[in-house]
Amino acid sequence: MNELLAGFDLNLSTLGERVFDWLITSGLRIILILIATFILLRFARVFSTKIFTMLQKQRDDVEFVKRTETLSSVVRYIISISIMVIAGLVLMGELGIEIGPILAAAGVLGLAVGFGAQSLVKDIISGFFILLEDQIRVGDVVSIGGKAGLVEKINLRMTILRDLEAKVHYIPNGSIDIVTNLTKDYSCAVFDIGVAYREDVDQVIQIIREVSEDLRSDPAFTDLILDPMEIFGLDKFADSAIMIKARFKTGPGKQWGVARAFNGRLKKRFDEADIEIPFPHVTLYMGKDKSNQSPPLNVFLENKN
Repeated sequence: MNELLAGFDLNLSTLGERVFDWLITSGLRIILILIATFILLRFARVFSTKIFTMLQKQRDDVEFVKRTETLSSVVRYIISISIMVIAGLVLMGELGIEIGPILAAAGVLGLAVGFGAQSLVKDIISGFFILLEDQIRVGDVVSIGGKAGLVEKINLRMTILRDLEAKVHYIPNGSIDIVTNLTKDYSCAVFDIGVAYREDVDQVIQIIREVSEDLRSDPAFTDLILDPMEIFGLDKFADSAIMIKARFKTGPGKQWGVARAFNGRLKKRFDEADIEIPFPHVTLYMGKDKSNQSPPLNVFLENKN
């Protein structure tokens, strides 16, 4: 019994020595690798943020800022994935796992996954070209696949939009076939101004021009409106109105605020000048028979009091 206990103590002692030896060699290296990975991830995030912040300060351009913010998030994502993959391979080496067969198996598995996950590959390729061609940036207002909103985030796999009702839409890049960017470089506020047929078109156009110049001279809108209003003239004859088309060229995303301010001022000026903004009218025609006679139209007035 004593010999058995002595052998068990010897085995425990040997096991303890082996564990201690592993801890001060491979175990210590694994801890150092984990610490180094954490430090590298933090450093990459801080370094990339500072680099892109410095680039943004060099150019006072809203569009350039949007593009750098978009590229910054993508670059941080790629660097973080690369660091974690390399750290994982080094850790497997320290644990005594042969990396060669794993890499070979990963190649075969990647090929199989490539066939089975074609949509994911399509998303990544589409996202790469969207970023390369600068189609969308963080902060743009876009319309994609029937969904419109502000671009909150974009990466190689998907684009995230938030609409006016604060609903968030996650759109895989592979499903994007048409992108309508409403705030690329500049925007336009387009107006279809309807007035009654009895109004003088020249007078109406003159009022529109005066209101547009008054808006441009307002300090709150001077920097938002890039050019004088383009008034294209009488555009079409509608059912109950004549339509005059015009537009403002504005800064990116500023067209909606400019349009609301212009509409409010124009309505006030139309009221002052007694310009009618029409509503649908109905004309009753009773028709005539072959003898040029119309049927009687009976109208009854009822007093409900």
